[in-house]
Amino acid sequence: MLYYLFQFLEDKYQFPGAQLFEYLSFRSAMAILLSLLISTIYGKRIINYLQTKQIGESVRELGLQGQSEKAGTPTMGGIIIIISTLIPVLLLAKLENIYVILLIITTLWMGAIGFLDDYIKTFKKDKEGLPGKFKIIGQIGLGLIVGCIMYFNDGITVKEKANPKEVISQEMMLGSEKLPEMGPSQKNLTTTIPFVKNNEFDYSKIISWINPDLANYAWIIFIPIVIFIVTAVSNGANLTDGIDGLAAGSSAIIVLALGIFAWVSGNIIFSDYLNIMYIPNSGEMTIYITAFAGALVGFLWYNTYPAQVFMGDTGSLTIGGIIAVLAIATRKELLIPILCGIFLVENLSVMLQVAWFKYTKKRFGEGRRIFLMSPLHHHYQKKGHHESKIVVRFWVVGIFLAILTIVTLKLR
Repeated sequence: MLYYLFQFLEDKYQFPGAQLFEYLSFRSAMAILLSLLISTIYGKRIINYLQTKQIGESVRELGLQGQSEKAGTPTMGGIIIIISTLIPVLLLAKLENIYVILLIITTLWMGAIGFLDDYIKTFKKDKEGLPGKFKIIGQIGLGLIVGCIMYFNDGITVKEKANPKEVISQEMMLGSEKLPEMGPSQKNLTTTIPFVKNNEFDYSKIISWINPDLANYAWIIFIPIVIFIVTAVSNGANLTDGIDGLAAGSSAIIVLALGIFAWVSGNIIFSDYLNIMYIPNSGEMTIYITAFAGALVGFLWYNTYPAQVFMGDTGSLTIGGIIAVLAIATRKELLIPILCGIFLVENLSVMLQVAWFKYTKKRFGEGRRIFLMSPLHHHYQKKGHHESKIVVRFWVVGIFLAILTIVTLKLR
């Protein structure tokens, strides 16, 4: 909203400083500062409100060190992250931008599912919360919305290198000025394959090799892939939220890496220099990303050990959904196994533990375990490591994976 106000002041009155709001870098810096201030200053008020309403965590007895001390800690802290993200976005972003709209829908959708789950756990005293099938239905619903918008919306396009004839024509029109040589906007399902040259892949090729006309039905392939990604990443974030600061810190690292991808993909000069696809209007996602990153870091002020508040499913499901949509929108979803490696191993640890237990119980009559406990962070707790040490080491691994992901821009 401030963006439109200052745009009006600049156009109508040439108001001093109003033109700053035209710069993505300035609005991004303002977004992260504002979200940090909201999450740290008003976050405490939200925590106090949750305490007065006795919205505390009901902790299951799992035999983990320090677990009983966390009973009664306020939950639903994800509200802090959501509010601290949305307010700067509404003030500073171009709200007609399709990517910003998509991210707002994602935040509200997943936030509502998580809030309902936390509400049932807290107020209905049902430790199971919202039944898993309803969570999955909600995640599938979001994936369907995201997939349809990405496929059918005319505002979502990419630009690739222009062919030689277009380059000559462009240079003749520009005279001595030299701009990146990009072709016209295209509506396609191109994504990025890491670590290989000519690393752009179109999902339509999965079926168009059978018959070229089948390319018009590529949504049959694309939308289920989007649904799978949204479901997997949101569940991964949910599983990672098990000890103080782990989910919020790991997610902040991931989000900042995605911010770099959004920045360079939405900038015609950077995308040309890095020889990556140019995604028109995607740079506006940087506002959302910086606001989201600031909200996560601000939330850590109260969520690091010993936590004064837990994010609950209100936060973890929202975080996972946003990260998934950001990766899809920047055409970097195939990098998720690397960038979201922490989420991946947490997911896999649970899947392997359950599968092996069921197999050995059927085979030997007694269930056996691979890990002392799953998800993986609880395995290290069982081994006697303090949760602060586990969290920091997971962050270090997350930073390494984020750097490795960013390096794929040039390492092919």
